[in-house]
Amino acid sequence: MRFMVFMIPGVYQPGKKVEPGFTPDAKMVEKMTKFNEELTKAGAILALDGLQPLQSGARIAFSGGKPKVTDGPFAEAKEVVGGYWMLQFKSKEEAVEWMKRCPAQDGDVLEIRPVFEMSDFPPDVQKAADSPAVKAQLEKAKR
Repeated sequence: MRFMVFMIPGVYQPGKKVEPGFTPDAKMVEKMTKFNEELTKAGAILALDGLQPLQSGARIAFSGGKPKVTDGPFAEAKEVVGGYWMLQFKSKEEAVEWMKRCPAQDGDVLEIRPVFEMSDFPPDVQKAADSPAVKAQLEKAKR
């Protein structure tokens, strides 16, 4: 089973200001890299990345069929994703056990979410989601 794990860092929580040009602490990155190496050795990692602070991003909200773009930071943001892992495990329990070992800091939160597989959907939804162009691009990106 595939799982998307979101890192919601305490540094991004309400009331905490993230300065422009923020980069993570090198010692913390070193700890996280060692953890990621363990996940790699276990064959669990499919993808992972850290995300830049909200100032670098944008949100697009839809209302009445029209998009409204807002550049970051976002005053109403309560929890902000700071990075993610796409992982493969046999069960949610295995994912939880692994992620409990993450070298997170006080205030950090990890959210573990199973990823839909095509087989989770009924035939009409599978048919609606079938796109040879998208499949080809995803295969190309894997190489």
